[in-house]
Order: sequence, then structure tokens, then C-alpha cells
Amino acid sequence: MAKYIFVTGGVVSSLGKGVTAASIGRLLIDRRLRIRMIKMDPYLNVDPGTMNPFQHGEVYVTDDGAETDLDLGHYERFTGQPTSRKSNYTAGRIYWEVLNRERRGDYLGGTIQMIPHITDQIKAAIRAIDEPGVDVVLCEIGGTVGDIEGLTFLEAIRQMGLEHGRDNVMYIHLTYVPYIRAAGEIKTKPSQQSVAKLREIGITPDVLICRSEVAISEDARRKLSLFCNVPLHAVIEERDVEHSIYEIPLVLYEQGLDELILVHFRLARPPSRLTEWRRMVDRVLHPRRRVRIGVIGKYSELQDAYKSIYEALTHGGLAHDAAVDVVKIAAEELEQGDPARLLEPLQGILVPGGFGSRGIEGKIAAIRHARERGVPFLGICLGLQCAVIEFARHVASLDGAHTTEIEPGTPHPVVCLMEEQQGVQALGGTMRLGVWPCRLQPGSLAARLYGVTDISERHRHRYEVNNAYRERLEAAGLRVSGASPDGRLVEMVELADHPFFIATQAHPEFKSQPLAPHPLFAGLVGAALARGG
Repeated sequence: MAKYIFVTGGVVSSLGKGVTAASIGRLLIDRRLRIRMIKMDPYLNVDPGTMNPFQHGEVYVTDDGAETDLDLGHYERFTGQPTSRKSNYTAGRIYWEVLNRERRGDYLGGTIQMIPHITDQIKAAIRAIDEPGVDVVLCEIGGTVGDIEGLTFLEAIRQMGLEHGRDNVMYIHLTYVPYIRAAGEIKTKPSQQSVAKLREIGITPDVLICRSEVAISEDARRKLSLFCNVPLHAVIEERDVEHSIYEIPLVLYEQGLDELILVHFRLARPPSRLTEWRRMVDRVLHPRRRVRIGVIGKYSELQDAYKSIYEALTHGGLAHDAAVDVVKIAAEELEQGDPARLLEPLQGILVPGGFGSRGIEGKIAAIRHARERGVPFLGICLGLQCAVIEFARHVASLDGAHTTEIEPGTPHPVVCLMEEQQGVQALGGTMRLGVWPCRLQPGSLAARLYGVTDISERHRHRYEVNNAYRERLEAAGLRVSGASPDGRLVEMVELADHPFFIATQAHPEFKSQPLAPHPLFAGLVGAALARGG
């Protein structure tokens, strides 16, 4: 039977529970423990697939096609362990499953209540990830203590402590210790109140991780220990890191958090120095070169909207001992005046995925700039579709070419709705999702980057390159360098007469990790470094 670690948060949201949980996972992986991670989100959406990026950030897609919380990206990047549909549950999904069971008569006419029916379903979802061979299940509870929608989740994990025994369950509470600049001191009271609220529910934290902008004094740690009923050695400081989130596992390691966990669970494991992780962090902190790459997005002002893109660019830099300075450019800005003014300083250009018409012409303008001036370019999902539209208009002489997603009456629908998407009306979970195979053309840039001709990548889209225009586009010089094994779907395009111009219908950013940079991102960074500027 696996051990269970539950990570909760208090005081304020956006403390970085996902990164902290992922960092704990990294510590356990390096202690030779087999782990699985799960995120429980208290909001009522069945999944985040239809949620606005302004509210929720990116939607992370797993191999099995689940549209999940962006924290699962942190889990995979930090631990290298797979996530799946089992790794993310929302309150909406829990209630949905309970109500469907009630409609089938599974409860034999019983009255459905929050306790035990909803809490039992939550516990079943958490236990479902306890697969054979798993040593530790690490579960993050979204939201903050005191949120009304999160009460059933906290009650469920309280019950698991009772049912599995406290030697097999550990509670870690992440809290905020604010620094009042005017007074010149930190305040522990918000954390005390957060833990008091948690204890009212029946959960006493075994470890208190304290987010802070400044160092926490020994006196403050003693106060937190006393009033929160947590041993002094289990009050862990997690000060804001200066350069990279990948430093956080080292911060927690230096304070012995992994040893605390092993002692609590009475597990004997060989010591670890996080050697490989330290080498990677050292390359992040001490790059030999720098490169400027522009991300031309619809949500350029939102850090979380393209979270995996930004991280994958960092990984691509690691492959070359280089730091990537990401220049975030709103696509709409390129629709006014001369786009070269903003694009000229860049050594590389990336156009990410997205939906809707806003900024589309700006993305097309950026791609034209990259194509005509030899700037290394990587297009992802909508980025591929925009690259096809740009090439069709300005090289293949298909005036007015567009995608039917935005311009249904276009004279040249070079991008159109996928055949299997015809007639689909529901928005949630109905796109082409998850991992799909792709066959690369031998000798292509794509094949050289991957080093193989048969690959698989994760997808999230409804539209595709229109095969009716494929022959004409190829005749004009657009190479279809990757397609589905049956040849029916265009998965990757490139230009042979360009230093580096490649686009994919997939989302390769979801597979990139700091210890295993994705070849497309490493290739983009390498080409940008070679171009200089």
C-alpha cells in the first residue's frame, strides 16, 4: 500500500503549491521512491478545457487526452513521471460521477449527501492512482483553506488519515508569511489563522512550508512552531527564488524535507545529493550565452497562458548552455504600423497555439517576417495553421486564403475543420486530444531534429490543413515533413530553403523537461544562436 502526502495551501492563492508539490516529488524521486501525483481542484467545471486563459492559464494535455490543470505540467517537468486522466479531478467531475451513479440506481435509493457519498468519491479518485509498485501518492488540494468549495476535499483527506493510519499519511501545509515593509518585520498571524482553520477541520499539519520574500528569523520560526503545533525542525522556509523555479527542490533539500518525509513514513532509502538536478540548475544560473526569442501570442500579458511554452524554451536553452530571453509580443501590436520595428531585434520567433480571431493577422505578419528575413521560426498548432495561411497568400498566390474557423467564406480554405469534428457541438473534451503518432519524411529538418522518423506528440485542436490544397502548397515549396501514418493529416511543415522554419500541429511543449529538452525547442534555440544578432 502506498503512503500518502497531502499538500494544502493557506492565507492566499497563487503561492505556488503546484511547484512546491512537484519539488517534493523531485526529492522523493531522487531518494529512489516510485511516486504518482494528483491534483484535486475544488471548482465546479468538469475540467479546465473550456475555461478562459485569463482566469485559469493554459490547459495541460496528457497522453491519454485529458485536459487538465497546468500544475500537471510542473509535475511531469520536475519528476519525469507520467500523468493521466487519473491525475486531475475537479469538484465538478466528482459530482458528475456521483450523480451519474445515482441516476443508474447504484445507491439503491439512498439519500445522496456530501458525507459520505461525495467524500467517498474523492477518496476513491485519490486511491485510484495508487497503482502496483507505487511507494508514495502525492496529492495537491487546490484553493486555500477556508474556501467553501474545498471543504469536502479537506474532509476526505482527513478521513484518509484516520482510515490509513497517521504513519501512512502526511499533511504538508504551504502558507504565506508576509513581510510588512513599513514595519520592517514579518508577520506570522495569517499562518497561525490558516493552520487554526485547518485544525478545526481535524487536520494538523506535519510540516509547515512558509513562503516569504525575506528570511524567516529563528524567533518567527519558533512562534510558528508553537502556535501551529508543528515541530520546529518541520517549519520549512521557502523564500522567493531569484532566478528559476528549478531551484526550489534544492531549497527544500537543504532543509532536510526529504529526510523528514522518510522518517515520518519509516522508509529507509539511500541518500541523495540531487546531482543531476544540481548540474541542470547550475546551467540555468550560469549560462554561457544568451538569445532573444519572441513569442507572438494572444495572451502575451499572461505568464500562465503559455506556461509550458516558456518552460520548454528554457529547456531548449539548457541544451546549448544558453539563457533564453523571452520577448512577449501581443499579436495585435503587429497589426498596426510596421511589425519589423518589434520583430527586428529578435533572433528567433515562436507562434504558439490558441483560438479565435484576435491577433491572427499579427501572427501571420510575424511569420512572414521570419520567412522573408531568414529568422528561425517555430509554429505550434495555430502557429502551423498561420504559417500555411501566410505561405498560401504570399508564395502560392492564393489571395484571401484563410482558415474556416475565422473566415467561413474564404475563397481558399487552406485550413478547415477536421472531418471527424463535423457536427460536433459540445465544447468540453471533444477536440482531437492526447498523443497521436506521426511519420516524418527521411532527410527532413524534423527527422534530423528528432533523430527518428516515427514519433508521437500530444494534440489539442479541431482544424487541420485542407488536403485539397496540399499538392498546390507543396508545389510552391512548402514541405509536408510529417503526417499521420495513413498520410491523411498534415502534422508538420517546413521550408527547405530557410535556415530554420518548421511548424507542428501538435503541442511539443507538453513533453519537454529540464532534464530532457524537446528537440524542436532545442533546435529553435540552436538556430537562433547561430543567427546571432
